Amino acid sequence: MKISDLRPAPGAKKRAKRVGRGHGCHVKTAGRGSNGQNSRSGGGKGPAFEGGQTPWYRRLPKFKGFKNNEKVTFSVVSLGRLNKLDAGAVVTPELLHELRVVRNAENPIKVLATGKLEKALTVKLHAFSEAAKAGIEAAGGKVEVI
Repeated sequence: MKISDLRPAPGAKKRAKRVGRGHGCHVKTAGRGSNGQNSRSGGGKGPAFEGGQTPWYRRLPKFKGFKNNEKVTFSVVSLGRLNKLDAGAVVTPELLHELRVVRNAENPIKVLATGKLEKALTVKLHAFSEAAKAGIEAAGGKVEVI
């Protein structure tokens, strides 16, 4: 059996009623009845009409505020977390991602001065707080901004 062999069951599909095409085809009113809203062209309620109840698109709260599409979100790393690395290591976004210090290597990474660094490391990241720079250099390391 192929998809092209599939057919609806006999009698399952009926021809649509042919209306509004002159004598012999539901002549005068084309099956709409005599009068009323639904007999008129364009008559009837819209798809969002809820019987007079306030429709859902009016019940929802309106959008307020502002979204800055150019905002840069940094992943944050503290100096104390860098103590787990070996002395003399080169700290890069890829290394921090492998060690699961940051979740996403695509986001820019900023180092903050929480904790104390006790090893000399070369840190190549996107941003540093002034206190973090001073803490890395005080431990004998280097700071490089990517």
